[in-house]
Amino acid sequence: MNKFIANFKAKIQTMKIISSKNKSNIKKGLVLASILLSFSSFSQQTINGTIMHDGIVRSYKLYVPAIYSGNVAVPLVLNFHGYTSNSTEQMIYGNFRNIADTANFLVVHPQGTLDNTNTTHFNVGWGTSTVDDVGFTEALIDSLSAAYSINQNRIYTVGMSNGGFMSFKLACELSNKIAAVGSVTGSMLPSTLVNCNATHQMPVIQIHGTVDGTVPYNGSAGWTASITNVLNHWATFNNCSPVPTLVNVANTNLSDGSTVEKYTYENGDNCSEVVHFKVTNGQHTWPGSIINLAGTNYDINASVEIWNFISKYDIFGLINCNPATVEAQFGVEDFQVFPNPCSESIHVDLKTAESYFYEIYSLFGKLLMSGTISNTNDEIDLSNFEPQGYLLKIDGRYRRFIKL
Repeated sequence: MNKFIANFKAKIQTMKIISSKNKSNIKKGLVLASILLSFSSFSQQTINGTIMHDGIVRSYKLYVPAIYSGNVAVPLVLNFHGYTSNSTEQMIYGNFRNIADTANFLVVHPQGTLDNTNTTHFNVGWGTSTVDDVGFTEALIDSLSAAYSINQNRIYTVGMSNGGFMSFKLACELSNKIAAVGSVTGSMLPSTLVNCNATHQMPVIQIHGTVDGTVPYNGSAGWTASITNVLNHWATFNNCSPVPTLVNVANTNLSDGSTVEKYTYENGDNCSEVVHFKVTNGQHTWPGSIINLAGTNYDINASVEIWNFISKYDIFGLINCNPATVEAQFGVEDFQVFPNPCSESIHVDLKTAESYFYEIYSLFGKLLMSGTISNTNDEIDLSNFEPQGYLLKIDGRYRRFIKL
């Protein structure tokens, strides 16, 4: 794991110093933006705050928009920075302030501490730190709630890279305070995924590039789950439809070298959804950011997409959700698939004499095969299928199976 941290740190440093010219321009941009913050209007506030937690003075930057009056309880967005980064960089790079100015919510940017490689981080379980960042986050929420009028049912956690890992960790370990999650270039540790103890539906939006060289899209053994596994975990946990709907996002920027697909797992508990923006040829970057690092997509703005998604929910689910309007999920007793796992073929017990049309999908919703099946012709040949998981759809109902 220490070797991984060293490699991870090196990859992020490489990403940050794409060229000496880019590094200089980015640094100047961050410095200029920081100076401008100091001269913002008196009605808008960027507050440098600290709290004491677990014997450590922890710092944060809180953005309070001019529209905030204190008379109405408003949402709170926790915006976590990435590994090697800091709260100021995240406030500028993954910017929600202009959205907060009109939507009326507070944005807090927690500052990580130094791990045993002397690198700023949030402790998500990589083995290089013992800092209690879950406890710190809870204490920070409580501290801000005592000072500001915050809607306790609308607290959201988002983050970049290590901040995305942290957001998922909070969804698992502090779900009593978190209504929805947004992650850009982040993922989950396999151990976090397996041991997740979220106590209510958790709407999730995940934005990730397919050629991310720091947090690989397909995962990395031992330290990060694949994005597909992360999406399947939350879609299953939320009881969403197992096949996502797919929308191709308009390629409005032809010079960024990337395109975007939007996958939506719908009809979860309390109208929850899991949404994934898959950035083909996107790198370890924040789409739409003012800081134009190589591999940044400009067909979408990650901050806008995240807010549009998470703001629909409170801790009870979709605001104004009417579960009666959500289509019923598939029944578990209607048909059975065997053997499962299978090798060359599957058999289907339909429990009826009628014939049915069937479809087989990948776990990402791509239609791979279709045909007609009955109890007198119940075998489906899978000899040409790759060893992985699939979905069989019959009469609007689904069964998962695995090809070995």
